Amino acid sequence: MPDWLNLCVVISLLIGLVTVAGYILYSGLLSDIIILTGSPPIKKITFAYKFKEGPYKNCGQLFKESHSIGPKLPCIGIFYDDPKKVPGPQCRYAVGSILSEGENEADEGLLKSYETSGFNVFSFPEVTHVVTTSFPHRTFFSILLGVRRVYPRLDHYIKERRLCAHPFLEIYREGQIQFMAPLARQGDFYVPEVRQTEKSLSEQEELHSDSEVSGADSNSECSSGSGVLLSDSRETSLAGSSVRSVPLQDQGDPNYRGRGSRGTSFKEADWEQAGGQQADREEWLHGDTNQKSLEAPTQELWGVVGGEE
Repeated sequence: MPDWLNLCVVISLLIGLVTVAGYILYSGLLSDIIILTGSPPIKKITFAYKFKEGPYKNCGQLFKESHSIGPKLPCIGIFYDDPKKVPGPQCRYAVGSILSEGENEADEGLLKSYETSGFNVFSFPEVTHVVTTSFPHRTFFSILLGVRRVYPRLDHYIKERRLCAHPFLEIYREGQIQFMAPLARQGDFYVPEVRQTEKSLSEQEELHSDSEVSGADSNSECSSGSGVLLSDSRETSLAGSSVRSVPLQDQGDPNYRGRGSRGTSFKEADWEQAGGQQADREEWLHGDTNQKSLEAPTQELWGVVGGEE
């Protein structure tokens, strides 16, 4: 091979390496991650969502579907279980689009579109204190980097300060991924489907316990540490919630045009390309989460890494 051809090959390789390195850096490889405790990045919100049980790596499809209906709306994901303790098929999450924030109203046309696609509507209250941080969302690779870099630091921050913070939310808007976990009224951030699964789990545990006492065999399978058991006693200790979940036709559109002018840099292709890499979300480094929470003494909370007893 002529020397000039070897030189061209070397130059091409160097250009390729520089391009890849620049792309990764631009995606947020060296971005500062500042964890804060304070006001949330969102006010009271109403959003359209679909609830799923299964490996978190499959959440990309829901992000893509939700974004395709309301491309100008911020997307949101809520993750309820610690994948290090809960088997992948039993992990619970909700994904959708924010329809309105604060006093803004949702767009009726978008509501019908989400309704047709089988989305439900729910509201989260505005809380005074959360653990929060943000990460740039510039490319599909930003999602992978954000998940891998942010969650270990969130875990360390929460564990070091012995905080009770759960569940974990990801909000995609304005070129950023905003991460947050509420420090109060956590029960208000659990969509009804989670409550239903917890109720079913509680009933199974009771049946299993009764069968053990009577000496009978039990076929029920119960998963410990699956999340927060939202018992009646726990809910009475929280501030009253006005949120509810109903089909979209009863609450209005899951997309909010009122804030659509702000737009979002969330791209449908991002989750299509990064979906297969979301297994990293199932490798969140939450450290030892064997401690108990004051609010749920009989359940292990994946968000409670401080071990308050």
